[in-house]
Amino acid sequence: MFLALDRDVTPTLAQDYVEWHRGRSIYSLWYLTVDCSQLSTYAQALQQHFAPWLFAPNTRQLHITLYVCGFWQQEKCYNDDFVAEQLKLQKNRLDQLDLSPFSLQVQGLNSFESALFLHVHDQEGQLDKIRHALNGVHPEIAALDYCPHITLGLYAKVCSGQEIWSLIKQMDTPSFELQVHGLHFGGYQAQVLQGPLHCIDYYRLGEKHA
Repeated sequence: MFLALDRDVTPTLAQDYVEWHRGRSIYSLWYLTVDCSQLSTYAQALQQHFAPWLFAPNTRQLHITLYVCGFWQQEKCYNDDFVAEQLKLQKNRLDQLDLSPFSLQVQGLNSFESALFLHVHDQEGQLDKIRHALNGVHPEIAALDYCPHITLGLYAKVCSGQEIWSLIKQMDTPSFELQVHGLHFGGYQAQVLQGPLHCIDYYRLGEKHA
């Protein structure tokens, strides 16, 4: 999962992953937006610094993936499809949590084998609580051990872990506080690598929902 010194990165191939999307258009997820100008500026500077190693173009907004739901469909045909009734049930589960706005800490540049990212620290355990509620309706697609993070980019070419880590160690690692006032449900075009996220629904924290 994390990039080891003695391993090469796994590059993203510029191709259409038909065997994955099977002609379906929108891949959906719950996510948090990065509404902090200083953090955005820092992240963009890192993206520019690592640009020779990262896949381009990358038009996906900075975000924190909260929960991967699957392909947004009108009706369920495959196990990895996700439909409006399931979204409604997930929102009902969120209502039961009676969530208030909370904060996250963002600090630390790190790397998966396939991507460069910033660590997100959830000291209050709010993300795990939300994920548990969402999972009660619909098991997460391609679930891995959850590591909250902000992806800066996917790798575009093979290079050594040692090379990437030597670059990471040169970077400053300031800490940022990120305020969370709501959860976004949305998706991106499955046929477009690193295409933009589009919001489909928004769940505001600290409000009563009908």
